[in-house]
Parts: sequence; C-alpha cells; structure tokens
Amino acid sequence: MTDKPPSSSPEWLEAEYNNRAAVPDHPELMGRWKAAAEAARAAHPPTTIFYGPGDREVMDLFEAGPDAPIVVFIHGGYWQALDKDWFSGLAPAFLAHGVSLAVPSYDLCPNVRLGAIVRQMEAVADLLRARGGRRPVVFGHSAGGHLAACLLSQGRASAAVAISGVFDLAPLIPTSINAALRLDAREAAALSPIHWPAPDGSTPGGTVLDCVVGGAETSEFIRQSRAMADHWGGKGVEARFEALPGLNHFTVLEPLTDPDNALVRRIVDLARAG
Repeated sequence: MTDKPPSSSPEWLEAEYNNRAAVPDHPELMGRWKAAAEAARAAHPPTTIFYGPGDREVMDLFEAGPDAPIVVFIHGGYWQALDKDWFSGLAPAFLAHGVSLAVPSYDLCPNVRLGAIVRQMEAVADLLRARGGRRPVVFGHSAGGHLAACLLSQGRASAAVAISGVFDLAPLIPTSINAALRLDAREAAALSPIHWPAPDGSTPGGTVLDCVVGGAETSEFIRQSRAMADHWGGKGVEARFEALPGLNHFTVLEPLTDPDNALVRRIVDLARAG
C-alpha cells in the first residue's frame, strides 16, 4: 500500500521523528511563533468559541467578515503539546485576502487517547459547517496534518492541506513520542488516515489533498507526505506533493505568515472555491 521506512531500528526511527532533536534551534523558531501570535491577537482580537464542554475544547475565530469563507488551522505538537495561542500569527495573511481563520485547541495525550482528539476536530468542522453552511478548508501542521487528512476522509472538509503530516502512525510506536500516545499496532493502524477511505467524490466533501513538507526535513517526513499523495492520488483524490526547498519542520510554517506566498494563495483559492 505504501513505501516502508528504509530502516526499522528504534534508534533510526527516533532520529527521523524527533523533530526537536533534529532542529536544535527550535526554541528560537518557536519563540518567533509566539511573538507573531501575540502581535496578531493584539491587532485582530479573535472571537472565542467553545465547541465542547472541556477547557481546551475552544477555538479562536479571526473573522474577515460575516460572509467570508473560513479555513481551519490545526496545530501540531505530536498530539501532546501546544495550543491555539501559539498560532494566531497565521491570521493576518488570510485576513488580508478576506478569508476568516479558525484555530482550535484540543485535549492532549496522555490525558486523552488520540481517537478522542480526532473526535474533537470532527466537532470543530461540524460546528463551522453549521455556522457557515459549507464545509471548511482544513490545513494543519505535523499532528495537525494528520488530523486534516482524517477530516477530509470523513467528508467533513472541502479540501485539506497537510503540512509535514504523519499519515502512517506505525513508525512512531518504538520512539519516545509514543510514551504519551501509548499506541499499539492495532490502534496505530486504525488511526492512520493512509488506511482510511480516500475521498474520491462518491461521498459529500472535497477531494483535494495537498501534502506539503519542508525540503530540509528528515527523510521519513518527506516519505510520509509523498506516500500519502501517491496512495490517495491513485484512488481518485486530487492529490499533490510538494517539498519546499530549504525549510525544516519548524520553518515550514513561515510561508503561512506572508499573504503573497504561494501556499497562502493556494489555501485562499481552495477556500473561495469551496
């Protein structure tokens, strides 16, 4: 079904999937995310919307106007770190195009199982569809790329852009990342969107999936995105793979802060078409 990792040793997989270890200056890069987020929230105060009863079942909605199309950004952190407040800095680029941006938080592992996070993102997509009358475009980074693909498979998104996504969870099992996820082989397979139904137009929802990754990321992240695009593309999905030259797992988000960047324009065009 997909290409297999070239090595299965735990040490090799740890090096491939431990992004913070692979990018030693990640604290500085994440500090930029936080500074940009604080500036954006001051300039464009969002509306806070609870999509469930839990403290983290909340999203920020940066509104471009009452009839504006909405895109949803789902954050990363391996389903065990971060929240919406780190990523408000993406809002100005989309507001500049008249597109609203929703950024949800979600509960984190090990406090919940990964399947519960998938259900929370389902609730986000369903709420926004009910509010706006159409399925949103969903894009996400890392763990958020995984969740974006899940929503597209379920017919809950009009299109998905997965940035540095993990679509086959099995390679995570022998790594330190799994200490919080507690995945076994069966659960990893069940929650891997590469094994889910491809959105081929036979059910409601979109059929566009962009798999974008940094060209300077580890070989496994590049392989995962290419394999997902190839596999779903062979099943009727309008799938596209792109490696952005010179960008690592953290700098790959920088294009999303520039309203003139091709990736921003791509997501805006998908939102307008949806």
